[in-house]
Amino acid sequence: MSDLQEKKDVAAVDRQSSSSSAVLDGPSPLRKMISVASIAAGIQFGWALQLSLLTPYVQLLGVPHKWSSFIWLCGPISGLLFQPSVGYFSDRCKSRFGRRRPFIATGALLVALAVILIGFAADFGHTMGDKLDEAVKMRAVGFFVVGFWILDVANNTLQGPCRAFLRDLAAGDAKKTRTANAIFSFFMAVGNVLGYAAGSYTNLHKIFPFTVTKACDIYCANLKSCFIISITLLLVVTIIALWYVEDKQWSPKADSENDKTPFFGEIFGAFKVMKCPMWMLLIVTALNWIAWFPFLLYDTDWVGREVYGGDSKGDDKMKKL
Repeated sequence: MSDLQEKKDVAAVDRQSSSSSAVLDGPSPLRKMISVASIAAGIQFGWALQLSLLTPYVQLLGVPHKWSSFIWLCGPISGLLFQPSVGYFSDRCKSRFGRRRPFIATGALLVALAVILIGFAADFGHTMGDKLDEAVKMRAVGFFVVGFWILDVANNTLQGPCRAFLRDLAAGDAKKTRTANAIFSFFMAVGNVLGYAAGSYTNLHKIFPFTVTKACDIYCANLKSCFIISITLLLVVTIIALWYVEDKQWSPKADSENDKTPFFGEIFGAFKVMKCPMWMLLIVTALNWIAWFPFLLYDTDWVGREVYGGDSKGDDKMKKL
């Protein structure tokens, strides 16, 4: 009887494991997709602040107008190198926490670090020896540039695994995949609206009075306050998603272990076999971004200079404009 009972118990455990595996291998409920997609709102909130506020802010630290675009080079470079690399290693991650969650958590923590460096760059620089009357606050600029590059790397570390996580949750179901992409795009739009709205509110620093310091005026304090809200939103939605949504541990197949082709070698190899329609699509995309990125870089700066007549090197009134 004991042997028979033991066999029944083992069979029950096997059925439970099989059922659990089936749930993980099938499409996930919509609520889990919404939870993961909501991370896009936190990411895009920060992107909106970055695009609208940081070009004018870096000029207030003393970086000449024409040099600010060089700081923004980190976006294309990190997108070119880090996002595909993160996607490659995420697909092959064997962590017990899953393939996507370690990268998403790391990206969120890097965003928090970057936001601190950017928002408090003027304070850190002043503490390290920058004088308030200096035209170029070199130490503050150094903290800003380091934080800016970390922020772009972190955003790219977050975006790729989030999209891949949604694909995993869709489990190959075409309808679920379309729905996941639509939800992700929706939350990106929500983040944009919140980010631009927060950046436009000039009295946000009153919610966080500690942000106004000797080295950080009202404009700087508003930027700090925006980033504090941004990182709070991102961390909240990320923690909820990573806690609530299970990420299946990856078990590599035998043939995948034997694939030793370098990642960028795979990309260049794919270029060789692409058909003409795909090449045309890639060329059009490249031309779009050649036009789009300069607009993102200078739109706020152009409005401040040409529409309102402001000047980052002028008096307080001109800076406010």
